Amino acid sequence: MEKLNLKYFGTNRSDAFISNKIQILKKEIDELNFYLILAGTNTSKIDGISAVGVDSKSRINTTLADAEFLLFGPIEDFRYKLPFLKGGVTPALISYVCLNLIKANVIVVPIGIAKLPYFNHLNIEKGYSNPSECLSTGKAMPINRVINLFEKGFSIGVSSKSPLFISESVPGGTTTAQAVLEAIGFNKIDHLIGSSLIDPPFKLKREIIDRGISNANLKSDFTSMDVISSLGDPFQAFCMGVLIGARKNDQTVILSGGSQMIALLAIALECINSEEKKFFAEKVFISTTGWLVRDNKLNILLNLVANRNNVSLLGIGSGLDFSSSKYQELKDYEQGYVKEGVGAGGFSMVAYLKGFNYQEIISECEYNLEKMRDVQQIVRNEFKI
Repeated sequence: MEKLNLKYFGTNRSDAFISNKIQILKKEIDELNFYLILAGTNTSKIDGISAVGVDSKSRINTTLADAEFLLFGPIEDFRYKLPFLKGGVTPALISYVCLNLIKANVIVVPIGIAKLPYFNHLNIEKGYSNPSECLSTGKAMPINRVINLFEKGFSIGVSSKSPLFISESVPGGTTTAQAVLEAIGFNKIDHLIGSSLIDPPFKLKREIIDRGISNANLKSDFTSMDVISSLGDPFQAFCMGVLIGARKNDQTVILSGGSQMIALLAIALECINSEEKKFFAEKVFISTTGWLVRDNKLNILLNLVANRNNVSLLGIGSGLDFSSSKYQELKDYEQGYVKEGVGAGGFSMVAYLKGFNYQEIISECEYNLEKMRDVQQIVRNEFKI
């Protein structure tokens, strides 16, 4: 098997299995359609729940700023300010660099965010749509909205003639991910769920999720739709439809992210008949950053999902490593800050598989970090060289 600088996790890590999966990706990599889903949940308004912005107010425009940067990079006339972070820099920087290296386009889908963006986007719900309510209410979204979002996503997935790459920017999304996973039967998985914070707020999340599950009062015959309606977010509703539709059409799907993508895969598998699950899982990949793979938590979580559904699932971590960078904001990733977001792991994996080495990606990240300073998308005193 060709030796690649990637990190593998999941149920089957034999050379033959991995080689077969990598060949699937390489064969289809030039045909990928890229999506960035922006979604809002009022769960993100809880102070201390997320690192994407130092307070709840600064998180309101985070998704729009991430998307603007992914599309345009460092520009003087940016409209959305990137949130100040306690460490690191937006993962949209990694994604922007890799997207430009591979010369690809991305379709932005905003659902339930602060305002509709000025740049081109795919409008799924008519006009402005609200974020989902805080999951602690147990009533995150009306079931009709969940069904509508699912059907819109399914229509896109089932009609796709190309493999799909799905990324996201959802402040508070790891908390809704944990909530839906626990609701469908993965008990007390706090320690397995990723977080943008270097010290995850386990106790705070525990309180919110316990309250939400209690308030949801799900009946014994609940469905994935019911769970999302009670505890989830618009990203989950829409992308579950995209994923199921795409696999029904036998398209490969790369889910670029960490525990949020594993939660999405788990609730989608709940909707699939037992005899169809192996086919469904065959060409679905979790792709994330190496920073999230290091401590084995994602491996354990993905295996729990695989074992519950009696399928083999493969996760791939990018080999991108910033330890050699002279910029503290990049080296912060090695210390556990930020870790993932805006598809950074998947974008860097795709760029690597298309022939770009990690040093090229690092150099481009550093170059664009300097440009961000020049146009004041981040201010000079945020840098420590």
